[in-house]
Amino acid sequence: MAFLLGAVAFVVALLASVMLHEGGHLLTAKRFGMKATQYFVGFGPTLWSVRRGETEYGVKAIPLGGFVKIVGYTPLEEIDAADRPRAFYRQPAPRRAIVIGAGVVANFLFAFLLLMAMAMTIGVREPGTATSTVAEVSPCVPAGMRAACDEGRPPSPAARAGLRAGDRVVSFNGSPVADWRDLTEAIDRAEPGRTVRLEVRRPGAERPVTLPVTLADVEGEPFVGVSSKVVGAGYERTGPLNAAVFAAEGIGRILSGIGEVVVDLPSAIPRLFSPDRESSPGGQVGSVVGATDVSGQIFASEGAGTKDKLALFLSLVVSLNIFLGALNLLPLLPLDGGHLAVVAYERARAGLHRIRGRPDPGTVDMTRLLPLTYLVVLLLVGFGVLLILADLFNPLRLPG
Repeated sequence: MAFLLGAVAFVVALLASVMLHEGGHLLTAKRFGMKATQYFVGFGPTLWSVRRGETEYGVKAIPLGGFVKIVGYTPLEEIDAADRPRAFYRQPAPRRAIVIGAGVVANFLFAFLLLMAMAMTIGVREPGTATSTVAEVSPCVPAGMRAACDEGRPPSPAARAGLRAGDRVVSFNGSPVADWRDLTEAIDRAEPGRTVRLEVRRPGAERPVTLPVTLADVEGEPFVGVSSKVVGAGYERTGPLNAAVFAAEGIGRILSGIGEVVVDLPSAIPRLFSPDRESSPGGQVGSVVGATDVSGQIFASEGAGTKDKLALFLSLVVSLNIFLGALNLLPLLPLDGGHLAVVAYERARAGLHRIRGRPDPGTVDMTRLLPLTYLVVLLLVGFGVLLILADLFNPLRLPG
């Protein structure tokens, strides 16, 4: 039930994000006197609609996006003579640019305000201190550092050696261990396949227990299979100014992460259907299906508290809005960035003609851009289908 609730919550958040994006286009178009005839959530057959003034508002059957129809968004449309003065393509370039960019601004602004609200209500998460006490023992050696324990995987070195939750590691192969950092650094210096001695303090035992551990090899790195017990973790509420700083830094981190994904994506595509899919940033990209599944996992997680679940879900919604905004900024038609690029090209060309004493050549001949537009749509749809298939047959999993 919790999983279903999380999935439904994400679908609602997705539709709300799309409505905000399209609402940015709609409100600015109306503000500048352009004619907007439709504002719909979804595609396909109309389930419900109502007309207010000259605009029809409604919901369609396929909840995979939305749209706002502005008369004359391209010069290719046939327009009634009475509507031509209000057609989008006949408006001054600055107004067109504002209408085109308003959807992206709406998504980024919503993400910013949501992060501020999180910081002031739930609070900013304090990571706490990772100790050398074992919180959990991994049952297997995974195929990748971020992969789950699939059936048939060998037992982890920690499980095989008899390490238990609550054991505090005090020595790694003779070297004293004070905290988690000491332990991980000692593990990293060791070679996969090597047998080392772990000395642990076990609850109820009078003396330290020494356990031989043969390190496994995961992606060329030594692997033990334990997680740290963290103390002092929690959430601290903050004021509006610090919340604004937190929101700005959060958006910056998400954009940086998107950049890493874009760079890594070509090399990650061949691994979308392999067990080590999540071992790189590009492999962690998912479709709407995958994001819905992750949202369900968040709600159904048994080890997380209510605040953790809410913070994770809202962070997912923030990331969704930043991704929608960033994607639409790409200078490719039919995305908003492509339309902005057309407006910029028209103004640059008009300026060049003015310098040469020639008349303004007017709007771009969009028919010449149609083949490129169709190619972009084909690539986006094809990649989307590929991600959906990967999420169905090799789904993403929350860590731990």
